[in-house]
Amino acid sequence: MREPATQADSQPPAPNRPVAPALRFASELVAWVAAPWALAGVSIPLAVASVLILIGLPTIFATPGDKAHVIVAVPGYVTIGLVLLQMVAAVVASWIAWPTVVASIMSALVAAAIVTELPRWRWLLAQQPTKLR
Repeated sequence: MREPATQADSQPPAPNRPVAPALRFASELVAWVAAPWALAGVSIPLAVASVLILIGLPTIFATPGDKAHVIVAVPGYVTIGLVLLQMVAAVVASWIAWPTVVASIMSALVAAAIVTELPRWRWLLAQQPTKLR
């Protein structure tokens, strides 16, 4: 359980909504599977690169206060952009790689993830770049 923020905290905590991270992670998993699946017919190195990009960039770049460990601090809009990159990859690649029924379900999952992400995105946009370390 997260402790309430105090005035001594240098940065307020990200919104704590249990459903949003689960839907975001499920969308990420879809992107990690569907993107290389869709690209494998074009180029195996491109398929491998898609996984490295979709997993590696959010691992390296993060907004302080949003993750426990930040390797490279970035403003909130960069974190939002990385999440949107994964969600777009999940939707587009699922439509290319999988049957219509499965792609439709994946698109609905991503749409639900976006709706539940909005409070976090508002919080990320409110973070001041001067607080990045």
